[in-house]
Amino acid sequence: MENDLKARLLDAALAHVPFDGWCDATLAASAQDVGVTLSEARAVYPRGAVDMARAYHLRGDAQMLEQMAAADLGAMRYSQRVAAGVRFRLEAVQDKELVRRGMALFSLPQYAADGTQLVWGTADKIWTALGDTSDDFNWYSKRAILSGVYGSTVLFWLGDTSEGHSATWAFLDRRIEDVMRFEKMKAQARENPFLSKLMSVPNAVLSQIKAPSRTPRDDLPGRWPTRPGGR
Repeated sequence: MENDLKARLLDAALAHVPFDGWCDATLAASAQDVGVTLSEARAVYPRGAVDMARAYHLRGDAQMLEQMAAADLGAMRYSQRVAAGVRFRLEAVQDKELVRRGMALFSLPQYAADGTQLVWGTADKIWTALGDTSDDFNWYSKRAILSGVYGSTVLFWLGDTSEGHSATWAFLDRRIEDVMRFEKMKAQARENPFLSKLMSVPNAVLSQIKAPSRTPRDDLPGRWPTRPGGR
């Protein structure tokens, strides 16, 4: 029931955001459109429109993953698979103004952390969907680099008026190729006897950094134990 109300409110909001932005006025108008009180709307979106903007971004991520699962990614080069993930994410957007308004919201200091988290989450979902198994510093570097690629591509895409966004996809391909060249340089450095020795200490430090566990811990304080029956 709660998820259904969240979805209906978000659907209603999409008609208001291009004019009013992600704001309290949009939340109020969406509540009126679906026939609920503002208090009921705030019950499912406690922080108001910022939570709605987050929900809209996460909906786009889910649509991206559906497209990635349906596509024949195995027939592509690895760089093409990464580019396809970013492209599917942008193609999930119905109206660029929804993204512009979202960027304006997440550029505010109090919501900047939300915006960073969402972009990082998109990059993480792409790498995970592609079967990334890194569990060390590379886990972080891959997501940081792809977050930068995704962010710069979104900015280019917002101003792109080319047919079928062909200029954006060319821009994206160039950014991905830059990343692949960087990865190639890293591999060459590891194979170079002099550089490998020079980087031995930094690499030893970085090797201690591990990716976060995807399995929730149940041995930490401050958690209710799970009882039989899920209660």
